[in-house]
Amino acid sequence: MNFFIRGVETLSRACGVFAALCLAAASFVVCHMVLVRYAFGAATIWQTEFVTFAVVAATLIGSPYVLLTRGHVTVDLLPHYLSEKPRHRLALLASICAWLACAVLAWTGWSFFYEAWTEGWATESVWGPPLWIPLLSLPVGLGVLTLQYTVDIFNLATGQPLGHGPANPSNEPEA
Repeated sequence: MNFFIRGVETLSRACGVFAALCLAAASFVVCHMVLVRYAFGAATIWQTEFVTFAVVAATLIGSPYVLLTRGHVTVDLLPHYLSEKPRHRLALLASICAWLACAVLAWTGWSFFYEAWTEGWATESVWGPPLWIPLLSLPVGLGVLTLQYTVDIFNLATGQPLGHGPANPSNEPEA
């Protein structure tokens, strides 16, 4: 099981790197678009669509890394007032519910991706890229997120610490 956990955590980190690259590419393309449009007075054709797809891919594919590093925004009002055992049970229940939601969304995303791939869907813009490319971020991002939730559920069930992100490698509360 340790091999699986390390593999999923490595995959989640790779997703984080990919998400950062998508955001960097989107930033570069926005600068290019501004330069082309305002400095040279030329029309922009593909830039807006590319930036939209890159930011969505960064969001979806980067989500497993955010879960690994505990970077998601949480509301901890109820756990704050619970003792250790009920807090642990609540965390396990929340992770199971999130796993179910992510698994359904990953499967649905796979269906959309597959249909776009087999039917040859493309955007209706002048650029017209095939839609399977941006839709691939749905099953990939949500699939890896489901795997990361699987690791979290296993860790919660066995009493092991959750996620070893760079900000808090020991998983101890920060002072």
